[in-house]
Formats: sequence, structure tokens, C-alpha cells
Amino acid sequence: MSIGTGIGLFVVGAILAFAIRLPNNVVALPLIGYILMAAGVVVFIIGLVFMLRKRQSVTTVTSGVDGDGRAVDQRTTSTTPDETGR
Repeated sequence: MSIGTGIGLFVVGAILAFAIRLPNNVVALPLIGYILMAAGVVVFIIGLVFMLRKRQSVTTVTSGVDGDGRAVDQRTTSTTPDETGR
């Protein structure tokens, strides 16, 4: 969701910076556009970092023999590094 928000902020900022020319002494629309574009880039990068971080996975497979001589397989899967305890 933050990737789309970043793109949206960038587009609105570009429209304000390059497409709208209103004579205005109160607010500098190009400056607001540049600020929104910069914020959009930051939000986009943060969204990418979080998306890539969530896609990491760790799978641990433990094989062994229990007390009765039967084979036992245990599987643990974690989707984020926070859940692995590292």
C-alpha cells in the first residue's frame, strides 16, 4: 500500500510543480510540488524495503529418531526475520 501512496504523492507533486501555473503570492505551488515529490520517493523506498523484508523466509528441517525407533520430521517456517530469533 505504501508503494502506491509513494507513487501517488510523486504524481500529485509533479502536477503541482510542472503543470499548474496560477498567479499566487501566498503559496509557491512548485515548491509544494517538489516537497510532495521528495516525500513520494521516500515513501516508495520505505515501502520497497518493507515488502522485501517480509518476503524473506527461513525453513528449518530437523530429522531424527524418537524413543520407539520411528523417524520424526519437524518443519518450522518463518516469514520474517523477527520470528527467527536472530
